[in-house]
Amino acid sequence: MRTAIIHAHLFTQAGPPIEQGYLVIEDDRILSVGAGEIPSDLAPTLDQTLDVSGACLLPGLIDAHCHVGLFNDGLGKEGEDGNEETEPVTPHLLATDGIYSEDRCFSEALAAGVTAVLTGPGSANVLSGQFALLHTQGQRVETMTIQNHAALKAALGENPKTVHGGKDRSPATRMGTAAVLREALQKAGRYRDKIEKAKAAETAGKTDVEQPDLDVRLESLLPVLCGERPVKFHAHRADDILTAVRIANEFGLRYTLDHCTEGYRIVDILAEEYRQGQDNDRGQGFPGKGRLEGVIVGPILSDRSKPELTRSDVSNAAILAQARLPVAIMTDHPVIPIQYLTVNAAIACQAGLPEDLALAAITSVAARLSGIGQTHGTLEPGKKADLALFSGHPFDYRSQTLRVWINGQMVYHKEER
Repeated sequence: MRTAIIHAHLFTQAGPPIEQGYLVIEDDRILSVGAGEIPSDLAPTLDQTLDVSGACLLPGLIDAHCHVGLFNDGLGKEGEDGNEETEPVTPHLLATDGIYSEDRCFSEALAAGVTAVLTGPGSANVLSGQFALLHTQGQRVETMTIQNHAALKAALGENPKTVHGGKDRSPATRMGTAAVLREALQKAGRYRDKIEKAKAAETAGKTDVEQPDLDVRLESLLPVLCGERPVKFHAHRADDILTAVRIANEFGLRYTLDHCTEGYRIVDILAEEYRQGQDNDRGQGFPGKGRLEGVIVGPILSDRSKPELTRSDVSNAAILAQARLPVAIMTDHPVIPIQYLTVNAAIACQAGLPEDLALAAITSVAARLSGIGQTHGTLEPGKKADLALFSGHPFDYRSQTLRVWINGQMVYHKEER
């Protein structure tokens, strides 16, 4: 099945915008993108053509850090499944086991052009669990899932020490939070060593090999220790951000800095960490140094609701991007409703983030920092056909979402509402 979208203003995110162009979908992939009219050799092969008369076509928008489906809209405590506050270390929890696929916020995200979300547990625990990468359309979480184990969530700062310190257990301080995190990673390292020792003994022909008892918490940390899976560090204050960097460098972790509210205050340090992290030997686990993949800032449209946000600055994204750090923008839904992802990016743009980088922050860079940069986030041949069509520029508050495609299938059409 081949579908052509013609006379579109294309924001490909792989190069300059195309004022009048076309895009051809074949099944679930983008087959061709270009300026002007469809080539004469391609036109006869089309099954259908959609003339959008200058509307703006973008890659489907991506929210790289939110909690949609885990803090359900309008349900109160009954719908809060994003924080297992019974203990501070719960890395084995899977977001997909708590996702309420019928949360109306998925359909609101879709209607705003958001086709994918990196969603997961909140920041009550030092290690909260596994984030999942989902499409925003589907009847059940299994059909929505792009990647079940997309990243491990870790949290520093006020949240874990307030939650657990308030229950008279560790961590009650920032020292305690860092110690709890190190202990978990060190235990996972020893658990891995025991497994490898047992495998080596079996390979050598030994029959009395003693395998370590299964520990699901430690088992879930093994992909992190070898660099296979990234860590999403929740950190607002500059000292908490630097603690994340320090621990990542101690254990050779691959990671993003999420929120990164005071990142602008230590931008020179973060830029150098990112630059050094591009070496191929970093982010491969202990022993070794960490690999900073980028920063996921926000929510930008927010008040200073707690002490660690007192120095938040709307120009943070612009300052970090100017230092050549990859910057994605989040809503942190339900903190900011997910349908206002473009509003957050527009505010960052107004505060100095160049327009192309603001768009990248919710498309191409968001895809890369979510682990799907090879398949999503740009309009290029071979990429997945996740698309959003807007009546005007997505940063114009008057623009409306006209149509949305996921895997080449139209899943939202404004006229049908």
